[in-house]
Amino acid sequence: MEARPMRADARRNLEQILRAARDMIAERGADVPLDDIARRAKVGSATLYRRFPDRDSLLRAVALDALTRTATAAAAAAEQEADPFEALARYLRDALELRVSAVLPAMIDVVDLDADPELSAARERSARLVRRLVDDARAAGSLPEDVTFMDVGTMLVRIARPLPGPLDAEEKHAFARRHLELFIRGLRATGGARHPLPSGTMDG
Repeated sequence: MEARPMRADARRNLEQILRAARDMIAERGADVPLDDIARRAKVGSATLYRRFPDRDSLLRAVALDALTRTATAAAAAAEQEADPFEALARYLRDALELRVSAVLPAMIDVVDLDADPELSAARERSARLVRRLVDDARAAGSLPEDVTFMDVGTMLVRIARPLPGPLDAEEKHAFARRHLELFIRGLRATGGARHPLPSGTMDG
């Protein structure tokens, strides 16, 4: 029997819960109270618990949603941007707005992406699509040969994670947007002399 399609209001509530959970986990960690997430999502706690009876089920859904959106953003960038470097830059901007690189590291100790086949497959697809963006930009000569997939991903994590201190969440995110643009500006190959990058243990 086919699953019944989700009603529009139920779909809206689910999207609001996942968005609120993603943002709050990025800001406060994976142990943020579920009732706080419900308030941020502007739904009742009963609505959240009806969909996600425990923290583990919510965190898994957030991880799957984040990985799926990352893959979608990477595929759209590759398809819609003619210039390979601009495709990579577009993906980085979209990923920052999705908070993917902030929320997944915050859950790394509580969600096992390798043990869950669906999560593992989603992560592999996302990584494959993003790696292709990096490879295409390098092949086009607009990304230096010594800049790796891991370099790009790790810097996005560093930029995406909220700054400590008293600034509110939107101010911190504004800084992240600025710093991402600085990173993108510095990534583009210019053909000039470059200081050689030291080798890293996760180059690839």
